[in-house]
This record gives sequence, structure tokens and C-alpha cells, in this order.
Amino acid sequence: MAVEKGLKKPVQLQAELSTMMGEKELPRTEITKRLWEYIKKNGLQTKTENGKPENAGKFIVADSTLLPIFKKTKSTSKSGNLTDLTNMNEGETINMMQMAAVVGANIKP
Repeated sequence: MAVEKGLKKPVQLQAELSTMMGEKELPRTEITKRLWEYIKKNGLQTKTENGKPENAGKFIVADSTLLPIFKKTKSTSKSGNLTDLTNMNEGETINMMQMAAVVGANIKP
């Protein structure tokens, strides 16, 4: 059996993400896929920053399940942009482009 590498290599999940996913290890691609499935299933997208959920748009609304996962995120991208969601509240939004930072913050090094 081939050993998976890169984005398809299974990674260990932090506790909050592990609880949501019901798994201890998953590839990053699967984590992202499942997060989007949850977001779409629960209508947690909006077209306006901190807007009400309307199931469309580039912002993701934090509900009680996503909030503990989002709040673990504090990282600086290669381009120097800081993503700090540690003080986020339920009902606030993140830009969908921040999802990579969220996934990265919720896996064990």
C-alpha cells in the first residue's frame, strides 16, 4: 500500500476538531471537505461580514460547533497576514479564505 503524502497524508486532529469530525486522524483534504459539508448543511454562509446566515456568500458564520474550532486559530501566513480568531464570538464570521489557517491551527504538529 502506498504511503500518502502532502495534503492526502493523515494528520492528528486537535480535540475540538476531532470531536466534530468523530475521527482522531484525517487528511487535510478530508478535513476541509467535511467542514464545508457542515457549513452548507447548516446554512452558515453569508454575503456580508458578520451578517446573518443566508446559505450563500464568502463569509462563514460561527455557530456553537464551529466557534471552539475557529477560536484555536492564531497564525501568520507566508505573506505575513495574521489570522487571529481567539476572541471570536458566536454569530461572527470569517472569510472563506481563512479556512486553511483554521485547519492548520486544529491539527497537531
